[in-house]
Amino acid sequence: MKHLKLFLLVAVLTTKGWASTPPPDEGMWLPMLIGQNIEEMRALGLKLTAEQIYSVNNGSLKDAIPQFSGYCTSEIISPDGLLLTNHHCGYQHIAGRSTTEHNYLRDGFWAMNRQQEIHCPDLKVKFLVRMDDVTKRVLAEVADDMTESERTAKIRAAINQLQDEASEGTDYIVEIKDFFNGSEYYLFVYEEYTDIRLVGTPPENVGKFGGDTDNWMWPRHTGDFSIFRIYAGKDNKPAAYSTDNVPFKPKHFLPVNVGGIKSGDYAMIMGWPGSTNRYMTGHDIQQQVDKINPIYIKLFGQKLEVMKGYMDNDPALKISYASKYASEANSWKYFIGQSQGVQKLHVADERKAEEARFSQWVQADATRQAKYGDVIPTINQNVDASLEDMRVFMYMNVALFAPQIVLTTFQKGFPVYNALDPGTGKNKRKVDPAEVRAAADALLAELDEVYEHYHAPLDRDVMATLYETFYRDIPKERHPEIFKTIETKYKGDFKAYANYVYSTSIFATKERLKAFLQKPSWALISNDPAIILSKGMIGAVRAEYGNYLKHNSANEVPYRKYVQALREMQPNKKFYPDANLTMRVTYGTVKNYDPADAVHYDFATTHQGILEKFKPEDLEFDVPARLIELLEKKDFGRWANPDGSLPVCFLTDTDITGGNSGSPVLDASGNIIGCAFDGNWEAMSGDLVFDTTRKRTINVDIRYVLFIIEKLGNAGHLIDEMKLVR
Repeated sequence: MKHLKLFLLVAVLTTKGWASTPPPDEGMWLPMLIGQNIEEMRALGLKLTAEQIYSVNNGSLKDAIPQFSGYCTSEIISPDGLLLTNHHCGYQHIAGRSTTEHNYLRDGFWAMNRQQEIHCPDLKVKFLVRMDDVTKRVLAEVADDMTESERTAKIRAAINQLQDEASEGTDYIVEIKDFFNGSEYYLFVYEEYTDIRLVGTPPENVGKFGGDTDNWMWPRHTGDFSIFRIYAGKDNKPAAYSTDNVPFKPKHFLPVNVGGIKSGDYAMIMGWPGSTNRYMTGHDIQQQVDKINPIYIKLFGQKLEVMKGYMDNDPALKISYASKYASEANSWKYFIGQSQGVQKLHVADERKAEEARFSQWVQADATRQAKYGDVIPTINQNVDASLEDMRVFMYMNVALFAPQIVLTTFQKGFPVYNALDPGTGKNKRKVDPAEVRAAADALLAELDEVYEHYHAPLDRDVMATLYETFYRDIPKERHPEIFKTIETKYKGDFKAYANYVYSTSIFATKERLKAFLQKPSWALISNDPAIILSKGMIGAVRAEYGNYLKHNSANEVPYRKYVQALREMQPNKKFYPDANLTMRVTYGTVKNYDPADAVHYDFATTHQGILEKFKPEDLEFDVPARLIELLEKKDFGRWANPDGSLPVCFLTDTDITGGNSGSPVLDASGNIIGCAFDGNWEAMSGDLVFDTTRKRTINVDIRYVLFIIEKLGNAGHLIDEMKLVR
């Protein structure tokens, strides 16, 4: 499941019913508390203890499953820190190391020895050391009669103190996050490694086989994996990149089960799911799907159209923009599928029916009525009151910040601008040349990275297209001030305005900015059109954010009460908290499904599907000639099924979301059998309601991974590192 990377506050909203206890395949469970589920897990076939899944004092599964690059999951599959994740998770790092001469996206890459492994300077992985329930200490000074601001202040003070205590004398990262809408709090201690090196990747037409057409679809035949290695100092602790560093020695690594799978086999996934909110009202869901999702679909679609036009005509641009395009295309298709799924499954209507039963429970008791009687009406009223502010704010997030030049100016140019700024009137100041030089030198050092994946004409057309859409779709009284200039000076011609910005601004090209930074000038930067534009965009967003935040925060208390009431209503039910980029466990079985009347999907795919879909020179369905040769000859080696076919992908009924990409699929003994990479189209509303009949996780079979490594990559030495079991 590809990650959704949206700028600022793009909320992926989810919900679930509470009428009955979640079945074993539903739920994102905290590993520290997995003991409460262990009997259900054993009934499905699990052979491990809770201690073997999560332990603080001994090596356990959690120690083999780090978060990858802040938005994906990975797993250690050798005693020398070999790291497996999805191809789409490693995509930006593979693209970042690629050039037109050494195109690792197109050709793949395999390090034949450790000296050939390529350092990825912007890649980090994070291990969970331990987690603790700190609810009592965080809420110790919170009282029911406090205002929300008073409550927040007490909680923040307690969190700061706990974080200081937990991190004192260590290099650990300590975070405290709230669960169940602020009813519970847990402390997480992490250890982060930054010397990560690319070891191997299949060609893009294997790792992305099927492209956008097959994205979210089944049957699937995608070899969605890539391999990295963690390096550490000689003490096995995190260390900055150095040729003296050595492969990391994990507390636990995952043995690789090459014995194959069958329908009904136990399957468990551990990973780092990103965001869910499974307690929203039906009205809130309907407004999101009807009013907010169409914004993303329209604006992402327009941006993708501009990008594709340039990428199709320039091989270098296709490489440079590959990661950006894949990420935005995934988000665009996600919102389309989610909206269709909500309507098809009548999610909002079912939620409203459940809310009616909840209201009956509330009304049956005077105390409950006084405490919870107004929560649903209040939530729904606040949703309606915030709708227009939400709509404008989301348009701003996606459209106004779509051009890279705006982000570059805001994120990188403003420090130089601020250092040069002499102020005016009473605020006039003496500019410090040393401060200016330091700010300019800092940006000079980053120039290659800032402009590495940037093409001015493409960015210019993105600006013209999306700004004109904003202008037409949003009422004039909510427009940024700069739009008045475009309307008067440029007669509302956004192409003409964009041409002016990119032909004039020092930020439009690396060469112009580099020349400016050699001799910074206040007169030049203060009148730069990109600086003026970025200042206007930031001012407009800040103004609208105040409106958005006011309405959004209004539902903090009623939603917290709502979740409290749900748990009170069903005291014997095990509730799982929403995903929030903390480690979770989900479990179920290998399982097929029936997506529609008279349609049946098997639980696994084989090489035959690749041959059937193969289209030479097609951007989505071409594969290397060598792979076709291997498949046609059935040269599968030790990785074949008993019937002689080559396994490629399989399904499980586990509960995952964005962030779980790259998660290991584990058998009953904790061995890896596959790598999760997607969800299925028929259950795109899975982040809104868990459909037990059709929700599936799509995984690449570990045997296909090993086949590609050995037969296509000729990198069998990597398999020699692993512990293979049957």
